[in-house]
Amino acid sequence: MRILVTGGAGYIGSHTLVELMARGHEVSVVDNHVNSSPVVLERVRELAGRPFESHVADVRDTGGLAAIARAFAPDAVIHFAGLKAVGESGERPVDYYDVNVGGTLSLLRAMEGAGCGRIIFSSSATVYGEPVYLPYDEDHPLAPVSVYGRTKLMAEQVLADWARAAPGTAAIVLRYFNPVGAHASGRIGEDPDGVPQNLMPYLAQVASGRRAALRILGDDYPTPDGTGVRDYIHVVDLARAHVAALDRAAVTAGAEVYNIGTGQGYSVKEMHAAFCRAVGRDLPFEIAPRRAGDIAEMRADCTRAARVLGWQARHGLSDMAQSLWNWQSRNPAGYRDRAEDPA
Repeated sequence: MRILVTGGAGYIGSHTLVELMARGHEVSVVDNHVNSSPVVLERVRELAGRPFESHVADVRDTGGLAAIARAFAPDAVIHFAGLKAVGESGERPVDYYDVNVGGTLSLLRAMEGAGCGRIIFSSSATVYGEPVYLPYDEDHPLAPVSVYGRTKLMAEQVLADWARAAPGTAAIVLRYFNPVGAHASGRIGEDPDGVPQNLMPYLAQVASGRRAALRILGDDYPTPDGTGVRDYIHVVDLARAHVAALDRAAVTAGAEVYNIGTGQGYSVKEMHAAFCRAVGRDLPFEIAPRRAGDIAEMRADCTRAARVLGWQARHGLSDMAQSLWNWQSRNPAGYRDRAEDPA
């Protein structure tokens, strides 16, 4: 198939590109590189062993996006482009609604102009909010507690209404839990701009000397060790889920939702310990106040993805930690030259 990928130079997008091309799909990437580096696409081309087209464009630029889509004529779209920091979303709500919801509307208009009726959407488990029960299944009540989560839920609703109004179209929504790790080559991985907002990339920068100590945001949650518990999933497993979703979109119509996680929850302190084992030394940490919008525990029920998509996670905690350290140790400044490292 011919797949248009928005945000394809990002962390999850780049790993998905590798999986798509390994399956023989043709891809076209759209990314404005606000939160990504063009270098990642060069590395993906090296890993894939063949070229693909890429465009520097903003997903909110409907005219530019429509021209790219008409020229490429995609069979389906994978939509990663968006802002994703929970804490920042409360400080910049207009930006988050503009990009995450407005960008989705813009993309749908561009798809309609190109005659494309299949989309895989990068959503988030934050749409569930405080758990009524665990693990979350796809029928759990939706009550996001952060602006970021609300923008993802609103985009999901837009896609469901679009698919309902246009018979024959398909919108597959993947609700991610917490992606970590990196490609086995160590050539691509997570490279956040500025201070990392997520646990593992922050911890990786501590290990590489870019940060002094991990800041654990709250140790008074109602969990076994007081720190937040999350369902972490290897990014390569997450990328494989998008390939499975594409196969599903080719044979179904309407809107469908799938949790993408492992079903296993690990606390911040457990993740810290696992990464220390991968690095081979203890890494410093300090306790800081809770972050607004965070909840105590998130864990996925992925039964539907296994049953319908034929997908399940393959990589465990050790793989996640080892692959992350392989990436960070080979690329201590990420995709930047050491001299350009802003830390």
